[in-house]
Amino acid sequence: MGQLFSAQDKDHGDSETNFTAYFKKIKKENKIIPEETIHLIEFHLEKGNILGANSVIRDALKNIDNAPINIAVTGESGAGKSSFINALRGVGHEDEGAAAVGVVETTMKRTPYKHPKIKTLTLWDLPGIGTMKFPPKDYLEKVKFQEYDFFILVSATHFTKLELDLAKAIRFMKKNYYLVRTKIDVDLENEKKNKPHTFDRKEILQKMENYYINTLKTNGMDAPQIFFISNNNLSVCDFPRLMKTLVKDLPNQKRHSFVLSLSNITEAAIDRKHKSMQQYIWMEAFKSGLLATLPAVGILRDDVEKLKVKLNHYRVLFGVDDESLEVMAKNSKVPVEQVKKIIKSPYLLETKKMETLEGKLLKFASAYGGLLATGLYFRKTFYLQLLFLDTVAEDAKVLLREAYSKPSSNSTHPQLLTMDKCYSFLMSLTGFVVICFVLFYLGLWEWNKV
Repeated sequence: MGQLFSAQDKDHGDSETNFTAYFKKIKKENKIIPEETIHLIEFHLEKGNILGANSVIRDALKNIDNAPINIAVTGESGAGKSSFINALRGVGHEDEGAAAVGVVETTMKRTPYKHPKIKTLTLWDLPGIGTMKFPPKDYLEKVKFQEYDFFILVSATHFTKLELDLAKAIRFMKKNYYLVRTKIDVDLENEKKNKPHTFDRKEILQKMENYYINTLKTNGMDAPQIFFISNNNLSVCDFPRLMKTLVKDLPNQKRHSFVLSLSNITEAAIDRKHKSMQQYIWMEAFKSGLLATLPAVGILRDDVEKLKVKLNHYRVLFGVDDESLEVMAKNSKVPVEQVKKIIKSPYLLETKKMETLEGKLLKFASAYGGLLATGLYFRKTFYLQLLFLDTVAEDAKVLLREAYSKPSSNSTHPQLLTMDKCYSFLMSLTGFVVICFVLFYLGLWEWNKV
């Protein structure tokens, strides 16, 4: 976890140095606060203005927590909009509040769907442009285009002339849009059935991408990135790449909440959430450490209840809370206790573990202000929160591996494939031995002639 503050800090310049060093290690597209905010904090620290630096950090964290994210999803009826919206929200089609799937679109109004965990994130289901019979510019005004951070245009076959004109209008109004081709799993499966001997997944996807790029160019458009996805299996094809692109294109203060909203479909997605949360915790800890330099404020001991709140918050964000574990147990048809046995976070604050944590709290706690207290309080806060975060993130990975290890009717999991190969080899070997024994028994084969 590392120690970013030294107990031997001599002046506020050390605080500025540590702050600068930390954010220099983070790639620009992954930072959750703008560069100008970072520079302003550094300026206050360099001048020894602790209250000023604290105020900027506090406002930055507030902006991250409260910044609204509005995503517009549009496409013709049957394109898989509802399934896509449910996938982004991490809810099943039968869950409460899920977007209705398989329903013929008749509405002329936009429909909002809140993310169940990230309350500032809203996905808007827009009626297809063809259902409203408006030119693209008028359509955008009717659906209040200025309210959205970006548009996702969804299609299950090809993009219509109206949709391509809509994409042009969105670009003209200086908004980002992304073309998403859904139901790619169905297309690949049909192609495999029709051409079992010549089926080449990579070649088919490349041909499809070339087709869309040429279509866009023919319509006078610079080809944007096109994403092929399966709403039924998000970890395959381009869904992870789409999420990475959206995170990169969002403003800094909106990245954090969007990253936390992502489902744990891959270990890379979990790592991204983990790193984003690390930045947030680091800023909280830094702010707390700065406050400790003011003798009038001092340091308050963290009590068990506050620790529980923090831990439970992380467990919810990473999908390892009690409710999520119960759902996983139900889907796997095993007792929830069996699921809990393979992870650590539910037991992190139990008596034995709690005694260890309390010992670390006492070791780092200090009732006095001053520069020494800054380093100690920073390490204490950072350590405890990172301990929780690291444990929860690892739990999420354990559950993901467990989910992928479960056999299914169409599973192509590497472990299962290896077992199948071993089984085939053993069966072949057994058959060979039996044949040799029969030939030897009938006198048709002699060992010494081998």
